[in-house]
Amino acid sequence: MRRVIELATPHLVAHWPERVRGVVLAAGEAPDAAWLRAFRRRLPGTPVKVFVQPAFGYVSELAQDGRRITRLVIHGILELRREMLRDDCLIWAHNLGLGRNLYLARELTFICRVCGPPLIAHHHDWWFENRWHHFLAMREPGFRTLRAVADAVLADSPQICHVAVNHDDAKVLERHFPGLAGWLPNPIEPVAKPLAARVEAARAWLREQLGDEARVWLLPCRLLRRKNIAEALLLTRWLRPGAWLVTTGGVSSAEEQAYADRLLAAAQTHGWRLRLGILQGDESRKPSVPELLAASEAVLLTSLQEGFGLAYLEAAAAGRPLVARRLPNIAPDLAKFGFKFPQCYGEVCVDPSLFDWQAERERQARLFAQWKGLMPRAASRLAGKPAVLALGNNPRAVPYSRLTLAAQLEVLAQLVEQSWERCAVLNPFLQTWHERALAGRLKASPWPRSAARWLGGRAYAQRFLGLVPPLLSRAPRAAAGQGAQAEFLRRKLRSENLYPLLWNPS
Repeated sequence: MRRVIELATPHLVAHWPERVRGVVLAAGEAPDAAWLRAFRRRLPGTPVKVFVQPAFGYVSELAQDGRRITRLVIHGILELRREMLRDDCLIWAHNLGLGRNLYLARELTFICRVCGPPLIAHHHDWWFENRWHHFLAMREPGFRTLRAVADAVLADSPQICHVAVNHDDAKVLERHFPGLAGWLPNPIEPVAKPLAARVEAARAWLREQLGDEARVWLLPCRLLRRKNIAEALLLTRWLRPGAWLVTTGGVSSAEEQAYADRLLAAAQTHGWRLRLGILQGDESRKPSVPELLAASEAVLLTSLQEGFGLAYLEAAAAGRPLVARRLPNIAPDLAKFGFKFPQCYGEVCVDPSLFDWQAERERQARLFAQWKGLMPRAASRLAGKPAVLALGNNPRAVPYSRLTLAAQLEVLAQLVEQSWERCAVLNPFLQTWHERALAGRLKASPWPRSAARWLGGRAYAQRFLGLVPPLLSRAPRAAAGQGAQAEFLRRKLRSENLYPLLWNPS
């Protein structure tokens, strides 16, 4: 989101029909000082203010009760209105749909509904998309029902426009908020390729960090379960034996720490070439992500779910080969933009003899029941059948992504030659990629000319401005937010969207 804000805001200011008198960044914590200086340089002549109200942050990280948070949020919003000085402003709110602060979502949308200003609610992720452990945290006074959550996150008002970063989600919003919803794909600013000297310096830095000169396959991500890092490691060991798998970012929240710890412990026990969070901490003397991309032999993206899929485009911009899962909600968008990724796959299937099937089935049954127990009954009835549980006591090849971390680590613990021999026949495309990788001939996606029409700054500003005029001129349907949320629930809880990695809150 920070990247979207820093890239898009200058274009919005430049193409706004009237002179923009100022930009106010409002958040629960102050932005990084270096980032803020760079952001201000992108907006010469436009004053940039920062407004910090801790109550605007994640509720789970605030040691206060709901009434206290509500008071602070209301006070903060009113103070923010005074800070903006004028009434002819627009609020651009990011990721209210994640549901991490329903008090802020409720009060912000209420004030916009009653007295303005217009609000663009920009949804990058959704709380109901394999994040049901958040529902317990959200069940504070006033948010004990699905209806109450929908009224806060997907408020219906002629003052509010809901937008999504992929067309799949946008179509749902547009059905329920006709004229007050839209698709706003993230802007991309292809940067000039790093200088050869900087790339060589990044390679030298990687050699120093890793302790040898083995090739690096890069997974540009934070340490999140949904990034499905074990699958990236499995593919690296199969396709490029001896290469390192390196991830860039560190753990971003306490609930992901156990996942990172188990991965790291297993890697150390078995001697796997895995380096997690290589850019974690002070990044001032470390290579940039574009430099690391250029210094790596290949890039991976094994995410179970993404809102937009920036890593696909980062790999193309860097001219690096990409091995990536084909995510159904964003693959059509990437094709529309003009991208073609030669090493994309749907699932990697594994032989059931590589892990303890019965133990995994029992583990999944327990976790799935606990996960459904987090949901209200109306939602739990919609949940499909997970792949392993659907097969019962009949072990068969299953997608690696549909295993718990425990089973994923069992597969990784097998001799790589043995697991490759048993699984290559299940995934014929991998044999071709294996040959390409060993010969150094994995294919990269060229940056298509058509991408600028969809992802350039001017195109972004025009699409954004097209969302603004309808505000104040249309009335939304009654209970539009509840209807949209109900449709999302039916879609997101289908069997194909269920991943055991995401069921356990810790």
